[in-house]
Amino acid sequence: MVSLPRIVAELNGLRAALRAGMLGPTSPAALAATLRALRGYGPLGAATTLPACRFPHRTGLVDERGALTFGELERRCNALANAWRARGIGVGSTVGVLCRNHRGLLEAMSAGAKTGASVLFLNTDFAAPQLRDAVEREGVTALVYDEEFAAVAEGLEPPDGAFTAWRDAGDGDLDALIAEGDPAPPPAPSRQGAMVILTSGTSGRPRGAPRHQGPSVALPGGILSKVPLRGGEAVFVGPPMFHGLGLTMALLALGVGSTLVLRRRFDAAAVLDDLVGYRCTTFVAVPVMLKRLLDLPGTAAADLSGLRVVLTGGAPLGAPLARRALAALGPRLYNFYGSTEASCVTIATPADLAVAPGCVGRPPAGTVVAVLDGHGRRVPAGVPGRIFVDSPARFGGYTGGGGRTEVGRMMEVGDLGHLDAAGRLFVDGRADDMIVSGGENMYPGEVEELLSAHPAVREAAVVGVPDEEFGTRLRAFVVGDLTADEVRAHVAARLARYKVPRDVVFLEELPRNPTGKVLKRKLPRD
Repeated sequence: MVSLPRIVAELNGLRAALRAGMLGPTSPAALAATLRALRGYGPLGAATTLPACRFPHRTGLVDERGALTFGELERRCNALANAWRARGIGVGSTVGVLCRNHRGLLEAMSAGAKTGASVLFLNTDFAAPQLRDAVEREGVTALVYDEEFAAVAEGLEPPDGAFTAWRDAGDGDLDALIAEGDPAPPPAPSRQGAMVILTSGTSGRPRGAPRHQGPSVALPGGILSKVPLRGGEAVFVGPPMFHGLGLTMALLALGVGSTLVLRRRFDAAAVLDDLVGYRCTTFVAVPVMLKRLLDLPGTAAADLSGLRVVLTGGAPLGAPLARRALAALGPRLYNFYGSTEASCVTIATPADLAVAPGCVGRPPAGTVVAVLDGHGRRVPAGVPGRIFVDSPARFGGYTGGGGRTEVGRMMEVGDLGHLDAAGRLFVDGRADDMIVSGGENMYPGEVEELLSAHPAVREAAVVGVPDEEFGTRLRAFVVGDLTADEVRAHVAARLARYKVPRDVVFLEELPRNPTGKVLKRKLPRD
């Protein structure tokens, strides 16, 4: 029996999807084709079918190879799916995708799902041992990769083959398969495969988190109820699409019929040209991408009048950068907070960030968020605790077994945070990042945000290191033009004395993964 909250979430999602243009008037033939694709292939396989049925001649994708209409993109996906089916790829197979942001990733995703195979998104930052471990552990039977990752993928021989998606000179293997494949819709598989996203691995070994592909509009509608994407516009997606934020926003752009603008690597000057040249109304970025765009001398003079949405996520935005972006771009900033396991948790709107620039906002319709203490009880506003969520797209457990801690219907996200009186969520840091020094609990995120507010600090990260007297002490890693004494004085003037970093290390840049998260395990602890 479907619960009342689930019904309400679906209705709210339906209204938001209609408002955004994801659903709308269409011919009987197009409607029938859309429903067949959703029933047969699931949302992942139908992601390219839906806009192709409604807007076949509209530009659907632009990358460094040029433009494709939605109709062209769909025919390429169908042809690839049929060519793969002829090679035995289908139900029971797993297609691993090791690609940057370009058409090949979407083609491999859609085609794999159309055959009934599971689709596994692989991190482009993997070293060879990490890639081999993920391929073997997740049961990859076919591998799609960009030519630049050939050395990393060397020696892998999946039973269904390995295929290049992008070559700097000439067509890749996918292009050859598309040329030989039948562009007609492939028959529906006997069952749908899973969509598997790997956890970031910032605090350990990456694990596969499969997502259920049910016919629900609660998740996309919930996001669209907060973020005003509209069909017929252009959306630049900067975060890697192998991970949650980039993939979610790319799928939403396709769903509403927006032109998806992609680049394989983020270059701030080139991206600014894209935002202006394609009249993008939405810019999706991790915070470090947003910062690099704002740092460009030409951004202030660029014609970004068409830009309505600047959405960040994947890593902490921080109050200093939020204030700077609001001042430079106006009330267009949205802050997306989620996790691989839970998908979208909360979204801060421009109104939220104007009042509380350090927040991550409130949950969208259909999602419930709570901050609980160690006994599973809700804590009052302003009191930190563990963040729990119940969302319509939460995963059902890792591919290797196990899951997240649950309290009732609520699943632990893995972060610590607190709510303000208005119900806005603030993330205080990872639950496993809490540092105890001399009996005092400290959260590095608080110190990091304070340091980032210093005008001479470009980046900052704080970790705990062993200390003979106090057990643990704070060490700050700073990218900026100031002295260690100035760093300590800045913190001492604003926080308790025990939160002042005793060690200050200056670096040229902080190590980050492709989604913009700082890799603290790569910072020296001794």
